[in-house]
Amino acid sequence: MEWPRLITDKRLGMEEYHDPRRHIRSDFQRDYDRLIFSSPFRRLQNKTQVFPLPGSIFVHNRLTHSLEVSSVGRSLATEVMLALMERHAACEWTHLLRHIPDITATACLCHDLGNPPFGHSGEKTISTYFTEGEGSALRTLLTDRQWNDVTHFEGNANSFRLLTHQFEGRREGGFAMTYSALAAVVKYPFGSPQANGKGKFGFFGTEEEIFRRVATDVGMPELAPGRFARHPLVWLVEAADDICYQVMDIEDAHRLKILSNEEVHRLFLRFFPEEEQQRMRRSMSRLRDPHEQVGYLRSYVIGALVGGCARVFVDNEELILAGGAEGSLVGMLPDPLREAYAECSSTAHERIYRSPEVVDIEIAGNRILTYLLSNLAEAACYPDRNFSRLLFEKIPAQYAVHSPDFHTRLQGVLDHVSGMTDVYALNLYRQLNGLTLPAV
Repeated sequence: MEWPRLITDKRLGMEEYHDPRRHIRSDFQRDYDRLIFSSPFRRLQNKTQVFPLPGSIFVHNRLTHSLEVSSVGRSLATEVMLALMERHAACEWTHLLRHIPDITATACLCHDLGNPPFGHSGEKTISTYFTEGEGSALRTLLTDRQWNDVTHFEGNANSFRLLTHQFEGRREGGFAMTYSALAAVVKYPFGSPQANGKGKFGFFGTEEEIFRRVATDVGMPELAPGRFARHPLVWLVEAADDICYQVMDIEDAHRLKILSNEEVHRLFLRFFPEEEQQRMRRSMSRLRDPHEQVGYLRSYVIGALVGGCARVFVDNEELILAGGAEGSLVGMLPDPLREAYAECSSTAHERIYRSPEVVDIEIAGNRILTYLLSNLAEAACYPDRNFSRLLFEKIPAQYAVHSPDFHTRLQGVLDHVSGMTDVYALNLYRQLNGLTLPAV
């Protein structure tokens, strides 16, 4: 792959349009601003990250997580950009590298856009509705590819659909984003048939043609049938997400008293050599608030991981551009960063992701989403029934639930359900069960 092709301001759905005027904002800055002001991005404020949405103690939701990932991604991309501009200073296209931070920050904003309500368990609930629940009866109504997509429902693929699909009444090209930003969003550059049953893939069959167009234009080679090389900036987006969710989940767990001061101090200080640890302990001694102490350590850990990942990317630039790199930037970090990160990951899985607070929201979310899917999928099967028509009246007009094609109607149902906030899903569940009535 080559940077001059990888960085392009061509826009999906606007390929024939070019504005020769000079603007204050670049096309890549416009991508970022367009996401910030969009409805799907705003809805992330009411979607669970890991812990239940905040009451008296604030923890992260999908919106705050995405903003933090974008901030870290921009910092990481800036370090990479400066190193690459120095390395390629003699090239006539070096100025294009200045757009790397904006493209990365935009892709980071998008990375969770397609996730359904109630955290990652929402993805599993949608998938298992079709493999274990009533949805299994729909198998004969779908092609093999369509069935593979719904039984391995993927938030990453759904993000790409949200960004590129022309919903009812909307413009061609979806968000009409630049090809570079779209390519940088696709963490898994293949469809569900190439996922080998693991459930992680980058686009549904309905968007495969769009992905192929983007990948071909920016020069992402097809390494095997249906399986492409990653856009290099995906590595930065993935690293920013890895850094944020791991570190911030531990900070949230500390606020919720799942992890003690001593445990978090030990986990975070392990990222640094002994001499640095002593200096940091002296600085922390000036802070009496335990949350401020953890915040102080967290900022240093993120800085260390950003610097480490930037060096790994720059050192492996040639391999990444060749499509031959494997794993992740975090996984290629030198010790002690890699070992300290691995211990944080192990602690999170043992102490955080199986904590009662997290399991409770997963159980409730499973029941709510399964009930909504059951009713809405039945309406998609029998659209002429009275109750189906009533249900479809509640679905926004942009979702194609009135299509004559069953798969399109079902996809419209999944578009609606995956776009719900936790609060909206709960309220709709109560309404359909007759637990709430207007003016009662």
